[in-house]
Amino acid sequence: MRPAPTALWLRLALALGLALVGPLAGGRASVRAPIYVSSWAVRVSQGYREAERLARKFGFVNLGEIFPDGQYFHLRHRGVVQQSLTPHWGHHLRLKREPKVQWFEQQTLRRRVKRSLAVPSDPWFPQQWYMNNEMQSDLNVLQVWNQGLTGQGVVVSVLDDGIEKDHPDLWANYDPLASYDFNDYDPDPQPRYTPSDENRHGTRCAGEVAAVANNGFCGTGVAFNARIGGVRMLDGTITDVVEAQSLSLQPQHIHVYSASWGPEDDGRTVDGPGVLTREAFWRGVTQGRGGLGALFVWASGNGGLHYDNCDCDGYTNSIYTLSVGSATQQGRVPWYSEACASTLTTTYSSGVATDPQIVTTDLHHQCTDKHTGTSASAPLAAGMIALALEANPFLTWRDMQHLVVRASKPAQLQAEDWRTNGVGRRVSHHYGYGLLDAGRLVDLARTWLPTQPQKKCAIRVVHSPTPILRLMHVTRNLSACAGRGNWIRSLEHVQVQLSLTYSRRGDLQISLTSPMGTRSTLVAIRDAVPLHAAAVRDGRGHDRAAPGPPGDQQRACAAGHRGAVPG
Repeated sequence: MRPAPTALWLRLALALGLALVGPLAGGRASVRAPIYVSSWAVRVSQGYREAERLARKFGFVNLGEIFPDGQYFHLRHRGVVQQSLTPHWGHHLRLKREPKVQWFEQQTLRRRVKRSLAVPSDPWFPQQWYMNNEMQSDLNVLQVWNQGLTGQGVVVSVLDDGIEKDHPDLWANYDPLASYDFNDYDPDPQPRYTPSDENRHGTRCAGEVAAVANNGFCGTGVAFNARIGGVRMLDGTITDVVEAQSLSLQPQHIHVYSASWGPEDDGRTVDGPGVLTREAFWRGVTQGRGGLGALFVWASGNGGLHYDNCDCDGYTNSIYTLSVGSATQQGRVPWYSEACASTLTTTYSSGVATDPQIVTTDLHHQCTDKHTGTSASAPLAAGMIALALEANPFLTWRDMQHLVVRASKPAQLQAEDWRTNGVGRRVSHHYGYGLLDAGRLVDLARTWLPTQPQKKCAIRVVHSPTPILRLMHVTRNLSACAGRGNWIRSLEHVQVQLSLTYSRRGDLQISLTSPMGTRSTLVAIRDAVPLHAAAVRDGRGHDRAAPGPPGDQQRACAAGHRGAVPG
């Protein structure tokens, strides 16, 4: 049977007219100048021997493979300054002339911020309101524990600033094979201690997932018998190499990678994974877990106060990550929350200063009930996914996205943008499909039949520069590749890649409307937005007269839409 023709509507709402011509750029961009470091990523055609030859010829030190297949190598040059505002053109030309060098890139510093909120630490299961059945709509974890599922056999690694592996509530579940320090390149992920305890973030996230149960200390992790590892990669020089190596650590051993960081949530930054990190995501979902695919759980971002939009974050926005948002105990949108089409599900976190927060492990063998932000939401989801993997270890990365959609419920979550999509599911840009229910997730996982192999269909919508009016619709009728081997039976992901020029990205809005009328905002207007009431109550004001985000940076938001699973 031939599928019915499909119409995709792309709406661009602009404050001023513009032309669709080249890469998204503008005059007053807030982009920082890249800072080049003394290392290069190089892909060579003849493996380790060729990498060694290049290193000896040009004075590099070969730091080894980036991936285990012997194609990509990490080279460092001791004669190059550690940080520079300009690339080293001499080495650029030398590597370019080498016929066996297929690709190379001098590495640059990448700013990544931990998605926690700066709240003082303070001194466990009675206080874990989000899963102890004291509230009507909690995460329904007790139901799963009562079935005997506790994360046994599942390995979760927290990519962050390290974890305190000897913590009394973590050491029994600590997994050295799921751990590494890519800041200092050694196997020990122990955090660097400072007077301000700035490197507590990873330890806190790890405790949410796998803090030991029934040991008379702190609280309990969602998957308290899962193995927990930590990757120290945020407390030093962050490059594309570091991110790719972190996301590629032990892909046949680690099941779930939990990441609560990303580009700065300042309402101005448009950034995403580099060449190697994109490759790491692809390898993870195609080769990880014996071909079932690694599960990358990502915090959606804390830039709500700055009108940030997580669709302009290429990590949460990737179809390969499972992006998690936050809700307060009262079911409200937190003041720091970012709304975007890429958010798939929601768990709990903090709200205003008087709201309860998340209980977890802390540095110096301590506990805290002050963990906050979307940083606290993503590890809760990672723990619930570990429970589902124990129930069914054969779930693929795409299976898990289907299950998370079906196991998320609007519950008592309050938002003005709840809509019913074409297949009858409620969806919101604030919460995705709603609050993740661990009991429902596990029940569905037990009986889930594997999805069919992924197929892709690419459609070119705009072919030439076109003047754009204040409000413009771009439509295209298509038959989902009917008549070809890759015809689409059900729709999981839609990715829109746009090239355009405009002087004020903050005035640009882009939306995608499905054939059944579900409208997803891919890029939202990022200034002149009313401040959320919770932020006002919390005393966090905003100068409405202050200028909005300036003109554009190097590239457009890579707006990926995951709001139509399956249809």
